Amino acid sequence: MKNTIILFVVLIIIALGVFFFTKDSGDKAPTDSNVTDLKNPSGNLPDDTQTPNAEGIVKDEKQTVLGQSVGGNAITAYHYGTGDTELLFVGGIHGGYSWNTTLLAYEMVDYLEANPTVVPANIKVTVVPVMNPDGLEKVTGSTGRFEPEDVSPSNAVQVSGRFNANNVDLSRNFDCEWQTNALWQNKPVSGGATVFSEPESVAMKNYIEASTPSAVVVWYSAEGKVYASSCGAPVLTETTVITNLFAKASGYPAGQNFTAYKITGDFVDWLAKKEIPAISVLLTNHQDVEWTKNKAGFEALLAKYSTE
Repeated sequence: MKNTIILFVVLIIIALGVFFFTKDSGDKAPTDSNVTDLKNPSGNLPDDTQTPNAEGIVKDEKQTVLGQSVGGNAITAYHYGTGDTELLFVGGIHGGYSWNTTLLAYEMVDYLEANPTVVPANIKVTVVPVMNPDGLEKVTGSTGRFEPEDVSPSNAVQVSGRFNANNVDLSRNFDCEWQTNALWQNKPVSGGATVFSEPESVAMKNYIEASTPSAVVVWYSAEGKVYASSCGAPVLTETTVITNLFAKASGYPAGQNFTAYKITGDFVDWLAKKEIPAISVLLTNHQDVEWTKNKAGFEALLAKYSTE
């Protein structure tokens, strides 16, 4: 009898243990929300699912996804400083044809990452290393960072990288004397079906109109010169000032107007039409980054705008 009672008690204990174990496990069974929390414990939307604002811009504190290229590649801006005076630097508008401008822009990104205190309190520096990621990919196999040895040695491939995936020259797609049939040197190129027909141009337009930078530097190659911007009107006084300032600091010669051939739909000239001081800095060739020269020009602009 005693053994029977002991056996009965043991069975009850086992049964109760199984019951509570099963209940506890069921309560903690993963739900969809639990799985999401594990993947994203902050509860914030990951970067690739953030909702663009009215201008189509996705933002966080250090980076802004301005939009996407024809091929669906992100066009990203990097921000340093939080001042109200924004200085904007743009590389890679001609993609893989001017690949050294993208490497120069990333050189600036790396410098500012390592030396954030060089940006005065009243200034915000924004760098867009690759405005034409599809064109860059044609030549380097990358839509972002790459090494010089990744560049295709073929001149024909490098020329093809000047254009986006729609074969449009992005610096012929802006609203300054725009024409669908444009020129590059003595070659006909496409300015797009309409002004701002390309998503890359629209992405940059939206950002600039939303932020209204105080000055813009756009890197091209190759000539080794700094040009002012204008769009059917005299060069802005402030544009002349920053043209001469950047030229003197960097050692590049300064030019008021590009006259080698007629340019239509130019990005920098559209900025002039918007009354935003802007300059084109043409690197000396298609290979060298010339960081030292451009760092000196950059520092001269920082010094100027830090006192205003």
